[in-house]
Amino acid sequence: MPGSTKGGGRERVPRPALPPKEVERKEAPSRGLTYRDAGVDIDAKMRAIQRIRLIARGTFKKGVLTEIGSFGGLYDLTAAGPFRRPVLVSSTDGVGTKLKVAIQTGSHRTVGMDLVNHCVNDILVQGALPLFFLDYIAMGKVEGDVMLEVISGIARACRDAGCALIGGETAEMPEFYKRGEYDLAGFIVGVVEREHVIDGSRIASGDVLIGLPSSGLHTNGYSLARKVFFERRSLKPESPVTELGRTVAEELLQVHRSYLAPLRGLISSGALYGMAHITGGGFTDNIPRILPRGLSARVDVGTWPVLPVFRYLQREGRIGDEEMFRTFNMGIGMVLVVPLHREEEVVVHLDKVGEKTGRMRSSHGYLIALTPCQIVLKIPSCWSARTLTMSMR
Repeated sequence: MPGSTKGGGRERVPRPALPPKEVERKEAPSRGLTYRDAGVDIDAKMRAIQRIRLIARGTFKKGVLTEIGSFGGLYDLTAAGPFRRPVLVSSTDGVGTKLKVAIQTGSHRTVGMDLVNHCVNDILVQGALPLFFLDYIAMGKVEGDVMLEVISGIARACRDAGCALIGGETAEMPEFYKRGEYDLAGFIVGVVEREHVIDGSRIASGDVLIGLPSSGLHTNGYSLARKVFFERRSLKPESPVTELGRTVAEELLQVHRSYLAPLRGLISSGALYGMAHITGGGFTDNIPRILPRGLSARVDVGTWPVLPVFRYLQREGRIGDEEMFRTFNMGIGMVLVVPLHREEEVVVHLDKVGEKTGRMRSSHGYLIALTPCQIVLKIPSCWSARTLTMSMR
């Protein structure tokens, strides 16, 4: 029978379930986001800049026309002196992974000095004296005390060089840098009389190389040095190293030396045919940068005292001779190219200004004509019995 079911009962059709009754909820109005919510504290940055302004003013000199905080820094070139044909020379650089050591130790003043001195040396090799400097600091989160310590070091080195700190930039970049980390860069402008520009064009076969001593690693080779100290030897920044006579941090934070004071009196004399700042790339990449085509330099390695830190790094890291001379300055931070007939004049000048002329007199090489261009490092028995010959890049 239609509609019947087993057992004779009527089939029940289930009623559809009613949807749950919606309860109206009143949400509190959301607060608008701010830059601080994203990790950028403009107020903290501006408070730090107010304090930096006072520090920077201590470097100002005749020619500075603007205060810190202007959109651009103005400098009156006529205040630099009575130049007939002034040539501006600019350079930019950083401190590299030496910053890692500063961050580890919480000691930030010396890296500011490193930054300025490195830039001063880079324009000095072309005969320029510094006019003004600008800095760039990028941090994960603005830390006013760290900024002030860095800027204080920058300002001190600027005053020593007669260079005005006329501007800079502070970037707070959350998620880009970890908290406590920062990066640092510097920008310098100097001036030289056109006829006193040192460009290496007068360098000739038979000229003499004179090396000026470094104070340590300066600002190069730190990734390798940190690997030796902290990974290979498992040392800490505060660990004393008897061979070095100081702790690891004290050695690694030695200030990059400025060569402006001993050399500025030689710029206008014409006795300097070329200069090479021994930075990244060491001897083998930096000396050839100033040599005319067809010339090579022969350097007798071992004719100057190599600082203990370099011997320590080579031994503990089992680093080859060629790698050492291409990575580190090996105790020579600046190389001068001088004509043979003016060598004594240069050495006498350096003696008068307090340079260690005994070290410089012995640390010399000669320029020789070779094709193709090469730089030849003669390694004495204290390093290796072989001679390293490296092609000029």
